[in-house]
Parts: sequence; structure tokens; C-alpha cells
Amino acid sequence: MKTSLLPLLPIFLTILFTEFGDRTQVATMLFASERLHSPFKVYMAVVLALAVSSGFSVIAGHLASKYLTIIPFKLVGGIGFILIGIWTIIEHYRT
Repeated sequence: MKTSLLPLLPIFLTILFTEFGDRTQVATMLFASERLHSPFKVYMAVVLALAVSSGFSVIAGHLASKYLTIIPFKLVGGIGFILIGIWTIIEHYRT
């Protein structure tokens, strides 16, 4: 059975761009710059941590969609991101 990875591209791109430049990456750079561990070990530790964290998110999202069907999660999440964006713009012009 041949399956295409193309339907997963929006998920990949969304996570890639929303995580780009966040505190996790800054922390990763700091760990790597300390030179206490090889870059490969830092990379593997980060990959494992993100995989476990993402696993919890997938399980929570699956359970929420199964048992909390009355809540429109995509709508709530979208509104949340919009509000964060508006707040960020306001804070930019406030200073």
C-alpha cells in the first residue's frame, strides 16, 4: 500500500515555522554552546524531548476530540493565535 506524505506537509510546515526561533531553540543553542556535550548528543536529547512532548500533545488532542466534541478546538486555537498576534502588535507600538 503506497501512502503519500503530502497530506502531512501542512502539519510539518506549521510546526516548523511556529517553533522556529522560540525559547526551545534558544535553550538548545545555549546547551550546544556550552560544549559540555557533543552537538550530536545535544541534538538527540532535544529530539527525544520534543518527541515525548509532542506525543503528549497528540494523545491530549485525540482524547479531547473524542470526549469533548462540543468544543470547537480549531476555532478556539485560531482565535487564541489571533489574540496573541494582536497583543504582540499592540506591545510593539506601546514601547
